[in-house]
Amino acid sequence: MSIDIATVRAIDTHVHVEADSKGHTALDAELLAAVAKYFNSGGNATPTVDDIAEYYRERQLVAVVFTIDAHTATGHQALSSETLIAQAHAHADVLIPFCSVDPHDGASAVSRLRDLVAAGARGLKLHPPLQAFRPNDVLFYPLYEAAADLGVPIVFHTGQTGIGAGLPGGRGIKLRFSDPMLIDDVAADFPALSIVLAHPSVPWQDAAISIATHKANVMIDLSGWSPKYFPPQLVRAANGLLKHKVMFGSDYPLITPDRWLTDFEALDIKPEIRPLILKDNAARWLGL
Repeated sequence: MSIDIATVRAIDTHVHVEADSKGHTALDAELLAAVAKYFNSGGNATPTVDDIAEYYRERQLVAVVFTIDAHTATGHQALSSETLIAQAHAHADVLIPFCSVDPHDGASAVSRLRDLVAAGARGLKLHPPLQAFRPNDVLFYPLYEAAADLGVPIVFHTGQTGIGAGLPGGRGIKLRFSDPMLIDDVAADFPALSIVLAHPSVPWQDAAISIATHKANVMIDLSGWSPKYFPPQLVRAANGLLKHKVMFGSDYPLITPDRWLTDFEALDIKPEIRPLILKDNAARWLGL
């Protein structure tokens, strides 16, 4: 069982696994409630791997799935990337598993990344504000070097985050770690490393466009925002300079692909560029 790219309508490059089969969640109750309120999200707020597979298979969509390991910063036990990968393999027609490691684990994080890739992880997801690290700190460079050596991309959260939104002090989550200019250093220092700037990078959207234009190894996923709210300069870039470097992503379950795709239909995107954003750019990025 594998992905039949010809029959796939679109590839969603940004999908969160929020719970395991035992009911353990990726975030603690306070953060889950805050992010749900921020996005005004309904439906299943804590989907498992099996839930996601069924949902995406019904829609003829492929999903890149991952969780976030932020146990050092949050004190909350992360979902198991090992289990996520094993479960995703049972749904290889619709799911592409990425993994997450906690950068603060140092050499152990590097070793674990190697093991997870050997188990089938196709990439690495990092969330600097939630994981409380500065992406361009050389302390974390061994992790990037390992990813480059393994040939797997890293998806970095950038811009505003709904996690902690509305809580006192944002629950200690520092938005400055979301500045994509910190990741520009990483892209420059690791030219063989494939990097994705996740989300419209508000309030640093112009910086993200510049980085993706300047660095051949950097792409952007369009998750976390309904297309009707995309900054106008991002729409212009997607229609021109970055037409081969932007990819559909929903941020499910916070934003559903149904909503995202419906709003994308109304966006002023050239007809010939729509299939690039919805499927072709991601297929090339993932080697499908």
